[in-house]
Order: sequence, then structure tokens, then C-alpha cells
Amino acid sequence: MNREFVEALQHVALERGVSTDELIEAFEEALAKAYLRHKGFKPKEVEEGLGPLVEVHLEPSTGEIEVLEIRRVVEEVENPDRDIPLEEAKKYDPEVQVGEEMEFPVDPDEFSRIAVQAAKQILTQRLKEAERNRVYEEYKDREGEIITGQVTRVDNRGNVYVDLGRGEALMPPREQIPGERYHPGQRVKVYLKEVRRSSKGPSLIVSRAHEELLKYLMRQEVPEIAEGTVEIKVVAREPGSRSKVAVVSHNPNVDPIGACIGHKGQRIQAVSAELGREKIDVIPWSSNPREFIRNALSPATVGNIEIDTEAGRAVVSVGKDQHSVAIGRGGQNVRLASKLTGFEIDFKEAEEVSDLDEALLRASEKTEEVAVDAGAKARFDSLFADTAEAEEGEAESEGEA
Repeated sequence: MNREFVEALQHVALERGVSTDELIEAFEEALAKAYLRHKGFKPKEVEEGLGPLVEVHLEPSTGEIEVLEIRRVVEEVENPDRDIPLEEAKKYDPEVQVGEEMEFPVDPDEFSRIAVQAAKQILTQRLKEAERNRVYEEYKDREGEIITGQVTRVDNRGNVYVDLGRGEALMPPREQIPGERYHPGQRVKVYLKEVRRSSKGPSLIVSRAHEELLKYLMRQEVPEIAEGTVEIKVVAREPGSRSKVAVVSHNPNVDPIGACIGHKGQRIQAVSAELGREKIDVIPWSSNPREFIRNALSPATVGNIEIDTEAGRAVVSVGKDQHSVAIGRGGQNVRLASKLTGFEIDFKEAEEVSDLDEALLRASEKTEEVAVDAGAKARFDSLFADTAEAEEGEAESEGEA
């Protein structure tokens, strides 16, 4: 070996993102295993630690390699591959004692082309392992982040592979937006859903169907959400089709719905465009479950709502003309509303007016009563005024008399 070889190792280490020391250590281990294979030991035997104890040392400054066989001095040989009898050991060192270890340099000529090739294969494997460990360490604490990546390929099973910069991630069909097409070179925003270690290395699973991606995009487009003035309370999403987002304002002067939608709908349209034109309903959140369910079923107008909190069920009265609107196409509206509120929602058709209509009716009747009372009072005041004027006139006449 020479200095150029060490420089080549350093270059590979830089490209693969591993340290030079780690790569040199991997090469030394690979060469030791290659030597044992060259001596006739099978790969499984080598992995189990059978055969001579071999150490390889690569000097980074010169590129020189030293290969040593380590043998233990014994009186009676038990393992001929690792032991050396005391009498034979004394031929090399008269002062050697039982239990000591002796190093025996290996002739470099013993390394054939096969051994070097084996070392190369083992080194390649170690490099892959080092890369996998680096990728795992890089992303293990980044689960839940939104990352912009680049599509590298799409296989025949519909899996999309995304380059995240320091590692390649998998986006399986279930994590994709239905109907969205992906092509190599396309830049996409993805949610890092899972980082797990396996026998084949770390697996990075990303998603464009996750609710957190929608929340992230809304934070990017709506300054009030980014600042904390408006809060996203809960999201229910059917990727690529429709979503419902419940929001609340922590400032009485800020309308949460208007802030999210933006001027002429520009903000919500930008989010929708990033998600393949997914429809997004923004509704006001409420701590009152009845009011929240009513809002969640928008655009349908519903009536009385009966809630069983323990069972997590709600029965909603709805007029015949609003029944199909409340359910939505394919049951989507009620399905999203149920997911948003956490209640299983059932409907019953009713002819009676809704709670809201009843409230408006009562308010109207009360207003009419007040109007009637006000009219009666005005007539009474007018009559009282006429009576008072008449009495004043009579008093003046008596005075003149």
C-alpha cells in the first residue's frame, strides 16, 4: 500500500459522510477477515471468531500495512491456530513466559489477489453499514418534521422513493395523495412519519397524506397561525379529496376563518394547490360539543342535537332537504365531521325547526311583545299628557274667575 491509497480512503470517507478513522478501522478489519479466508477458513467460521487471532495496522501517514498473527504461549497446545508451545516460543524469545502473547508478522506476499478482492468486498459492506448508521443517527430524532425532498424513482408497485439529502426515504401508496403523480426530479414536501432500524439498514417512511402536512402548510401561509394568534385545534383529512380544519382565535379582534382563508381565498387556495387541489373547509372550533358538531356538519343546516358523552354518540335532527347535504357525497361530510369532533354521528329526519330557528323564533316573539308593550306605554303616556293638559286648563279658568 502507499500514501495514495490512504488519500483515496479519505476521499471515499468524505463522499460517504463517514470519518477517515472509521473507514481505516473498517479496512483493517476487512483485511484481517480476508486473510483468514485466504488461509482456508469459511466466512461463517471467520464470523464466529475461529482461526488465528489476526491484527492489521494501516499507518495513515505512510500507507504501510502490518499484518500480525497473535499466539498465546502455553505448555500444552489446545488450539493450534492460536496457541504456541513454550519450547517453540523460546526459539524466538528465550525469556518468554507461559501466558504471554507473541506477535508474528505475516509475509505480505501471502496476500493473493483473491485476498485483496475479499477485503474490498468486506470493506464495501462495512461502508454500507457505516452509511446506514449515519442515516439512522441523522434522522432518528427528526420524526414528525416536514422535509422537502426530491423524487428519485417510482417502482412498478407504486412506491415512491424520495431523496431527503442525507438519505433516501420510501413513500408507500397508502401515504400518497390519491391521484397525485410523481416523477424523478420532482421536489415535494413530505412528513417524516417513521424512522426504524432493520437488518437491511434504516427505513425512512414519509407521507403526503398525514394531517401534520396540512397543519404545516397552513402555518406557512397564515401568519396568524404561525404567530399563535389563531390556533388549529383539530384536523380531519381525506387526502386529495377534502379536509375539515377547526380553528379558534385567541384575539377577539381577529376572525380565525377570515385569517385562514385570506383575501379572495388566496391563502387557503395556496394550501389546496400544494395538496393536489384538495378542498379545505375551515370551521370555528367550540368547547360546546353541540355547537362544534353543528359547525362540523357545515354546509348543512341541522336541528336538535342529542349527545351521549359516555358512548361518544350524537343524534342530529335534520330536515329532509338537508339530509343529503349533511351526509355528503359518499358519506364524506358526516365522516369528516365525526372524525373532527370525536362523536359517532347519526341522523334522524324531522319536520320541526332547528334549535337555531327556535331561538330566532323566540327572539322574534319577544321583540314583538316588547314592541306591543312599548306601544301601549306610548298611548298611556299620551293619554296621561292629555289629561294633565285638561286639568291645567281648568285650574287656570278657576283662577281667572
